[in-house]
Amino acid sequence: MPRTTLSAAEARRVALAAQGFGRPPLDTVPTRGISAGIGRLGLLQIDSVNVFERSHYLPLFARLGAYDRQALDRLTLTKRGSHLEYWAHEAAFIPRDDLRLFRWKMDAFRVRDAGPTRIDGVTRTEAVRRELHALLASEGPMPASAVEHESNVRRGPWWGWSDVKLGLEQMFRWGEAVSAGRSGFERVYALPDQVLPAGFLDTAPARPDAIRELVARASRALGVGTRADIADYYRLRSDDTGTAIAELQDAGVLLPVQVEGWRERAWMHAEARVPRALTTDAVVSPFDPVVWFRRRAERMYGFHYRIEIYTPAPKRVFGYYVLPVLQDDALVGRVDLKSDRQRGVLRVRTAWEEPDATLDPERLAATIRRAAAWQGLDDIEVTDRGTAAARLAGALGVPLAPHVEADDADAPEPAEGDPLEPAGLAAQDAAQDVG
Repeated sequence: MPRTTLSAAEARRVALAAQGFGRPPLDTVPTRGISAGIGRLGLLQIDSVNVFERSHYLPLFARLGAYDRQALDRLTLTKRGSHLEYWAHEAAFIPRDDLRLFRWKMDAFRVRDAGPTRIDGVTRTEAVRRELHALLASEGPMPASAVEHESNVRRGPWWGWSDVKLGLEQMFRWGEAVSAGRSGFERVYALPDQVLPAGFLDTAPARPDAIRELVARASRALGVGTRADIADYYRLRSDDTGTAIAELQDAGVLLPVQVEGWRERAWMHAEARVPRALTTDAVVSPFDPVVWFRRRAERMYGFHYRIEIYTPAPKRVFGYYVLPVLQDDALVGRVDLKSDRQRGVLRVRTAWEEPDATLDPERLAATIRRAAAWQGLDDIEVTDRGTAAARLAGALGVPLAPHVEADDADAPEPAEGDPLEPAGLAAQDAAQDVG
């Protein structure tokens, strides 16, 4: 019989199994395994911070082991790759065919951008967008830097957005331009027919059908979740999500369940399994689905998490680019990692154990060794900051290095957030605002 109740521990195991955890890391990951890993998640969120590794590489490492990053690049960063970008959660790589599921969102962005608080930007770039369309048609795909000039860059508090970049981003949001890979990690823009089959976006399903499919996919990827959890996965409106949940429940795709300790109603996907136990060891990106919806992370794992890269160094609690530590079905700690590529050293700048958890330093040491090898780094250094630093250093067999305060002052890089808003506004903590 279908489950109607889950303990808190069962819910965690359901969620992590649905996300692809619980298998031992592989020595060699085939390309089809990489594609299957993305398919299980549905998307890989993009972020530009590269202090340890860019975020979209990390979810697959956490689940699969030391895969070939160049293989993922071929899937995501090339014009003919099987995946391209859109605002699926935030900026994210999604399977190419899935772009049709967001056609309704493109229309919603166009309406939003023409609203009273943004219309000046749309009006200002109208002529630029016409020129950009003609330029892409004649010259083919190109990044914004191929068109921008210093004289037309508008300086802001976080970065400079020229009318060229603003116009390209408007076209990208509206579906008038699509991504054609990345060059030096800069998005390359193209007209749809230069990358997709002719009329591809015209075959998009109607909005209710697309949202129902996205809700089904989000639920499968989450395993179990509340309406808010499911809505956040693809940044859907709560009312649209509720309607789709009801329809999918009637169809037997979603099963209502009561989860121990959860006040909100929850649903489990019919394909989800409830493992009796789950063994895994990983460090998790700040933009991994396990933690990207902070309310869910607190409810499910008792883990309060805020990324501190935009916090002034003296006010940081845990570190600059802190990765949660997953052991089995619990988030038991956090480590601030930095790949010092010039010296060939993976630096563990801070290491913390959660107050009510038990972190196994030997298991974390093995995870850190795998991360260093994956990054091509020969040595590991642990500084003396954090409640788990000494035990981790002991497990790694390295001496504790003194923590250097100046090392905390990394310059923040802009997240791949809404180009009309400051990057420092944590997008993962924002409500859905379109549609």
